[in-house]
Amino acid sequence: MKIGIIGTGAIGGTIAKKMAAAGHEVKVNNSDQGDKLKARAEELSVAAASIKDVVKNVNVIILSLPTIAIPTLPKDLLADVPENVIVVDTSNYYPFRDADIEEIKNGKVESVWVSEQLGRPVIKAFNNLLAETLASGGKESGSEDRIAMAVAGNDKEAKKIIMGLINDAGYDAVDSGKLSESWRHQPGTPAYCTELTAEELKQALSDGVKEEAPSLRDKAIADLSSLPSYPSHPDVVEYNRGLFQKNPKSNKL
Repeated sequence: MKIGIIGTGAIGGTIAKKMAAAGHEVKVNNSDQGDKLKARAEELSVAAASIKDVVKNVNVIILSLPTIAIPTLPKDLLADVPENVIVVDTSNYYPFRDADIEEIKNGKVESVWVSEQLGRPVIKAFNNLLAETLASGGKESGSEDRIAMAVAGNDKEAKKIIMGLINDAGYDAVDSGKLSESWRHQPGTPAYCTELTAEELKQALSDGVKEEAPSLRDKAIADLSSLPSYPSHPDVVEYNRGLFQKNPKSNKL
């Protein structure tokens, strides 16, 4: 499959590396240009591309950018991209980084807002795991305790394709419903960064409370930022699980 990825940070870069390792043809773009972009692409074993070329002749476009950066993309970026090309949004909204986006603050689901900015449908995926989990937590299909990712969107066939890519990356995939339901794996929910199996993730998606998520998201940032030193990856996972008494793995790291 041909995949274009915009953003090569902790998430986008890891996705690029994993997709290339799985045999997909991957090209990437980021805010760098020239030699710096080429060096990053070589590091990931993929091709570098301009912002215009990264969306050409691909089956899937993955946007791995901070939410606030979505509106800064060229307005006509996707104008000539065929409708059957799947666009994936991996972003998570954090006010301390993304500033105040009033519509999201007032309750609009993050990826619904992203879809509106782009003017086309998106699939929400690759957003509910920590970068370290995504980089090193993958297992072969059928493995015991395989970690799962949530996938939301309105196109069932598109979701199936993205779920296949998630499997290629080393994770099970759980269909979390329409794009309007993708709040169930946004920050501040039991499904977010808690490293659950597919069955556990289904329960966590069901247990989420939309109205409580923003305050829990902000609490997590405040608590973790107030520590003398940033906690280890297992400690962050344990903290996230402990926010929810009903989480299938609360205090069971």
